[in-house]
Amino acid sequence: MLPRVTGVRHIKEYELELQFTDGTVAKLDFRRRVIGRGGVFRALESVAFFAQAAVDQEAGTLCWPNGVDFCPNVLYAEATGQSIDALGAKVEVG
Repeated sequence: MLPRVTGVRHIKEYELELQFTDGTVAKLDFRRRVIGRGGVFRALESVAFFAQAAVDQEAGTLCWPNGVDFCPNVLYAEATGQSIDALGAKVEVG
């Protein structure tokens, strides 16, 4: 299993600092994942609402009060600059 999110801190606008179970800490910009997507993501366009990001302890990922969340594997891949395929291969090989 890939590392999961253990902590989140709102930095500014659509930027969050994430901490992962393996100790990785990364600042990620979610602007392109939120702005203009519509639907459930519309609420996250409000910086005040976006800043309410929290950790879903059960899933080990980010979540918001309206139920939006992101795949923890995708977040970890972006945080480490690796592709999901490469990370998956490392997990399978051990």
